[in-house]
Amino acid sequence: MHIGFLGLGNMGGPMARNLLKAGHQLTVFDLSAAAVSGLVEAGAKEATSPAAVAQADVDVIITMLPAAPHVKQVYLGEDGLLAHVSAGVLLIDSSTIDPLSAREVASAAAHNGNPMLDAPVSGGTGGAAAGTLTFMVGGSEADFQTAQPILATMGKNIVHCGGSGNGQVAKVANNLLLGISMIGAAEAMSLGVALGMEPEVLAGVINSSSGRCWSSEIYNPFPGVVETSPASRGYSGGFGTDLMLKDLGLASEAAKQVRQPVILGALAQQLYQAFSLQGHGGLDFSAIIKLYRQEDQA
Repeated sequence: MHIGFLGLGNMGGPMARNLLKAGHQLTVFDLSAAAVSGLVEAGAKEATSPAAVAQADVDVIITMLPAAPHVKQVYLGEDGLLAHVSAGVLLIDSSTIDPLSAREVASAAAHNGNPMLDAPVSGGTGGAAAGTLTFMVGGSEADFQTAQPILATMGKNIVHCGGSGNGQVAKVANNLLLGISMIGAAEAMSLGVALGMEPEVLAGVINSSSGRCWSSEIYNPFPGVVETSPASRGYSGGFGTDLMLKDLGLASEAAKQVRQPVILGALAQQLYQAFSLQGHGGLDFSAIIKLYRQEDQA
């Protein structure tokens, strides 16, 4: 299958490589010449603009872009995809944006004769490289069935969440909970260690008791507790604080639109905002524990 792919960053680049490994023909575009050249070396063809991708006789177009303004520009702009793509080409946006923006772009695509799915991902850069991402997909059942084999080359869990925009709803709700739970794990671990308990022992108790969660067991924020977590490598890699802050902002804005309170989410957003303003936006979001540990305040 001939697939167009736009957005070859930390997530999009490995996803595109997995499509190539699966035998698909790729035409790619990114503002980064280095990112494009790396994919060309792996077997992809280069496009010089979103319009060029749309005009490359592709069967499917996948986008992985930073935020809603970029998605709208790429799809709705004068030189964007919808102005040049042939009717019937399936569009899949794996960016993380707010649900209303996703539905707005999907509606424009439908008027253009193009089926569209929102398919944000969970699993981080490691999952993108390994092809084990979770895709949360919004759109029609028929379009989901068409896309499923393609997404399965990049992910392990492909979940149809309902109609257009519901993939983004699932992503926003999941990351809202993740941001809150990481702060809870950081607070609990810091308290236990400050009271004299060894962090490994405390984590073992939590993870065999009612406090157990992904943030405590798989991604524990205390250094040295989980060897494979970013906390054990200076909070490098993983999911950046500024990315978590972005997702909490999406949750907050979406909540306002439906007048739904997100009280703990708002507090979490403020804590990550303060942490980012201290210059830590590039660290993994589990580094939020630094706000609690006395040695990190010295």
